[in-house]
Amino acid sequence: MITQTIQLALTPVFVLVAIGNILNILSTRLGRVVDRARLLQKLYAETEGGEHDGIVREIRLVDRRIKIITRAIRLMVLSALAIGSTVAVLFLQGLAGLDLHVFAAGIFLVSIVLLLIALVLFLQETQVAADALQVPADLLELHRNI
Repeated sequence: MITQTIQLALTPVFVLVAIGNILNILSTRLGRVVDRARLLQKLYAETEGGEHDGIVREIRLVDRRIKIITRAIRLMVLSALAIGSTVAVLFLQGLAGLDLHVFAAGIFLVSIVLLLIALVLFLQETQVAADALQVPADLLELHRNI
C-alpha cells in the first residue's frame, strides 16, 4: 500500500520541484528590480526637468513590476503549500485507509490553478519589463547603413 502511495505522490512532487525553480527565477528578477529601484531613488533627488520626468516614469514601472512579481511569488508559494497538502493527504489516505481521493484531487486542482495564475502574472511582468526597454531611435542610428 505504501508503494502505491509513493507512486501516486510522485506527480505532485515533480510539480513542487518546478514551482521551486520558478520561484528561484522570480526571486532573482525581484532582486534585480529592487536594485534598480534603489538606484532610481538616488537619481530622483539629483534630477530636474525632462530627465526627472523620465526617472519618475521608470520608478512607476519598477513599482508596478515589484507588485506583480510579489503577487506571483505569493501565488507560487500558496501553490507549493497546496501541493504539499496534496502529498500529505495522499499519505494519510494510504496509512489510515481513508478514501480521500476527491479531497486530494481538489487540493491538487487548486494548486494548479494558483500556479497558472502565477505564471500569467510572470508573463505580465516580463511584458512590462520588455515595454520599459524601449531603445531611443537616435541611438539606433537607422539612417546609417552599417
